[in-house]
Amino acid sequence: MSDCYPKRAANLASRVLRGQAIVMNPVDSSLFSLNETATVIWEAADGRTSLREIVEREICPRFEIDPESALQDAEELVRSLAAASILSPAEESARE
Repeated sequence: MSDCYPKRAANLASRVLRGQAIVMNPVDSSLFSLNETATVIWEAADGRTSLREIVEREICPRFEIDPESALQDAEELVRSLAAASILSPAEESARE
């Protein structure tokens, strides 16, 4: 999963307040509150950048964590958000 290309689902409402994202899934009106680390991943989830790149460029320098631990945590987050239908982990980069 580390080489997946996470992408935010379409038609979601989200806001970032004080470094933390609040995301609403309009299908069932469920709300998700993302911590600062999850928000960094959420904001970088463009479908063109791999999860490994996001972790190495954004997470590790900002939070001073080793890449393998950060990647394991990021993979778990992506699985959780994908299960909630607010993120999709594509196997290939989205074309522009």
